[in-house]
Amino acid sequence: MGEIEDLRAKFLRAYANLPEPERFQVVAIINEKPHSWNAAYTEVSNNTKLGNKILEKMKLVGIL
Repeated sequence: MGEIEDLRAKFLRAYANLPEPERFQVVAIINEKPHSWNAAYTEVSNNTKLGNKILEKMKLVGIL
């Protein structure tokens, strides 16, 4: 497994354990645009480049 796949797995585990209201909180700002857990979930689940950037940013700030 590569680093992105590991981050994706950690993200999905964390997302599954989040209370519903927390999923609306911003977790990453990419290109001056905020992304909530819900938006991140969509991008990560669809394996997009933006999803990968979000994962990397979440790792950088210590969320993952």
